[in-house]
Formats: sequence, C-alpha cells, structure tokens
Amino acid sequence: MKNKSLKKTLKITYIVLLSITLIPSVYSIVVSQIHTQQYNKIISNVSNANRINGIVKDDIPEELWNIICGKKDVEEGRHYEMMNEITFGLEEMLKITKSNDSRDKLEVATRASATLLRSIHNLIARMSFGSSVSENEALLEEIRTITGLFSDIMQDFIVSESESAYRTNLSIKNTSIILTLILLVITIFALLISANSFMTVSAAIQKPISDMEKLSTKVANGELDARIDIPHVDELDTLAENLNTMTGQIDVLIKKNMEEQKNFQKAEMKALQAQITPHFLYNTFDTIVWLAEEEKTDEVVRITKAFSDFLRISLSRGHEWITIGQELDHIRNYLTIQKIRYADILNYRIEADESLINLKMIKLVLQPLVENAIYHGIKNKRGRGELCVRVCYDDGSRTKIRFEVRDNGAGFTAERLSEVRAELSTGAADSEKLTSVYGLYNVNKKLKLYYGEQTQGLVIESEPGKGSSISFVIPGEIGS
Repeated sequence: MKNKSLKKTLKITYIVLLSITLIPSVYSIVVSQIHTQQYNKIISNVSNANRINGIVKDDIPEELWNIICGKKDVEEGRHYEMMNEITFGLEEMLKITKSNDSRDKLEVATRASATLLRSIHNLIARMSFGSSVSENEALLEEIRTITGLFSDIMQDFIVSESESAYRTNLSIKNTSIILTLILLVITIFALLISANSFMTVSAAIQKPISDMEKLSTKVANGELDARIDIPHVDELDTLAENLNTMTGQIDVLIKKNMEEQKNFQKAEMKALQAQITPHFLYNTFDTIVWLAEEEKTDEVVRITKAFSDFLRISLSRGHEWITIGQELDHIRNYLTIQKIRYADILNYRIEADESLINLKMIKLVLQPLVENAIYHGIKNKRGRGELCVRVCYDDGSRTKIRFEVRDNGAGFTAERLSEVRAELSTGAADSEKLTSVYGLYNVNKKLKLYYGEQTQGLVIESEPGKGSSISFVIPGEIGS
C-alpha cells in the first residue's frame, strides 16, 4: 500500500512539472514565430524600398539621359523594364505591409510611379516627333523632380518600417519580462512540489529530491548551465531529465532573444548606412553633367565608371563582408571621383600589404574616414593637400590589421579634438546631437558592433595646421 501511494505521488508530481515546463516553451515558440515573421517582413520591405529607390533615383534618369545623349536607341533602353520592376516591387510591399502609415506611403509612391511612367511616355513620344535636345533635357529635369519626390516617399516609408521594427523590439523586451515571470512562478511551484515529495517519499530518495531543489535555486539565480545527475531511481529518472531539458530550453531561448536584438541592431546600421553621404551622390551627378556640358568625354567616361564601381561595391549584393581589396577599390573609385572634382587641391596614394588583399572585413568603413579627411581637412587647407590610405599588419605575429587614413590638412585644435573624441563615445540615444562627426560615429559604432572587444574603434590623432590621422585595428582572421 505504501509503495503504491509513493508511486502515485511521484506520478502526479511528474505530470504537473512536465505540464508547467511546456508553458514557457510553447509561449516562446509562438511569440518567436510572430516576431520572426514581423522582422522578416520589415527587412524585406526595407530591402525592396532601397532597391526601388536606387532604380528610380539613379538608374532611370541615367538610362533616359543616355537615350537623350544618343548613347542608346530608344528601343535599347531599359526604362520600361525598370518601371515594371518598380511596380512589381511596390505591389509586393503592399501585400505584406501591415502598418497603415506604411500602406499610405506606398499608395502615394504608387501614384508617383504612375506619374513618372506618364512623364517617360511623354518624353519618348516627343523624341519620336523630333523634339530638340533642350526640350528633352527640360522633360528629363521634370522626371528627375518626380524621382526625387519618389525617393523622399521611399525614405519616409523606410523610417515608418524602422518604427515598426522598434515597436517589435519593445514587444520582444516585454515578452522577455513575461517569460521571466512565468519561469519564476514555475520555479516557485517546482520548489513546492519538491518539498511535498520530500516529505512523502522515503529516505532512500531524499538526496535526488534535494539535488532537484538545488538545481531550481541555481536556475532562479541565473545559472542556466547547471544540471543534475540522473539519480538512477525508476520513479525519479524522467523527472530529472525533464528538469535538465527545461533549463537547457530556457538557456537557448534567452540566447536566441539576445541574437535577435543583435540582428535588429545590424538592420538599424544598414538603414543608417544609406544616410552617410547623400551630398556626395548629388555632387557627383553635378560633376558628370558639368563635364558633359564641357564635352570632356574621357573625363565623363572615367568618372561614370568609377561611380558605377563605387555603387556596385557599396551594394555588394547585400553582403556585409567583402575583401580588403574590394574595400580599397571602393576607396580608389571614390578618390578618382573626388580627384576629378578637386584636381587643384588633392593628391592621394593608397598603400597596402598585398598579402592582406584577399582577407575579409566589414564593408564601407574607410569611405567615411576619407570623406572626413577631404571635407574637414584638405578643403580647409591652403594649397594642395596630400591624403594617404594605408593598410598593414599591426603586430609581428600578423594577427591584427591596421587601417589608417592620414592627411596634411587643417587638423583639429586640441579643444575640437577633445570634443570629437567625446562625440564618438556618445551613446546611440544621443546620436541626433552629433555635429560634423556623424560619419565617424557611424563607422565607430559599426566596428564595435561587428568586432566587439576585438577592436577599440577609431583612434584620432591631430595637430592644428599639420593634418590628422584616423586609424583602427581589427583581427587578422575575419569575415563572415
């Protein structure tokens, strides 16, 4: 009779514990699926918006300009193909967008797309009737105005989607709090069950019960790697295994939540990246137009090729990691464009250890440093400026790589240098208060995000009237 009663007590205890351990698992799985779907939709929309924005803002005006200039026949132009791609992209985003604000912006973008298509029709039709070049250029300028409006709408849409992502992140944090409370209740309940069992069973199983009680205390204190040995008692083996499984599941869920938050920060970095140097794009287009008007064909070809390669590496088919050689090519293209614009004040050179060229690094971290050297150093200096980009091993063991951008420009005063260093260490919540170091701040944050404690971020040295040096060090074996 006593054995039967003991068996029944342990059976009831096991059923109760098993049931409550399923609660956080089921809850976490369901909520994680919901959040994952939301993130996937947001990331997909942001990616499509950036792609469509690039087509409207850059590709279509360039394609039409080539037709107007006679570089392409109308039949060879891809403008209608591009418009179809834009229409399809907008339809896809409308299908998956749940935010009313985002849908409103997409509907406005759809109407702007239709207006753009009508303007393209009008331009092609006028050209077929033999309109003059000046008339065609005027129509193209109207089209550029429409593409600019469309680009603004897309940027508003991206901001709206980012706000949706922020709300989703808040929901994840709230979910974590709820899950913690559930686990706390489960832990307390498990302790009560264990105490009741301890009072009921014989001294032969007192130690296994005590071990389970210690485990629950460790879990409550955050020691999620704690486990208990299987007691090799038929009535308790399954319960011990389930407790170990529960602790492992809690550990996995917490790590997964941390990884999701890290991925969200990376998505924010991608959205920030598109806002680093918009003025460079505008200035490049202005330079191309000026060179074309001056009939400097060779220079137009050279700057256009450099700009095309610059954008290709910037996009990198969505990859976050590229080779050091590609990063240097990106800088070389950027400096080629700037050299054409500032031929009288800019000389540059790129020095790199050839053995480093094929190693991987996080992309687009040198260009903001070079841009800063030109706009805040060399342009403020009298006479010709010298700029040097250098990549080499930082130590004899060849485990770390040093990147340096050095110029002989105006430099920083001691007071300004102190302010810049302070602004680089400003928290993300204060990023809107940054002044001229927004690009440097973005690079510094990106280095810390992707390399963590393996890099100390940007190091700035400067002397008034003699120039500046901005450098950083990353691990030698890198890439993703």
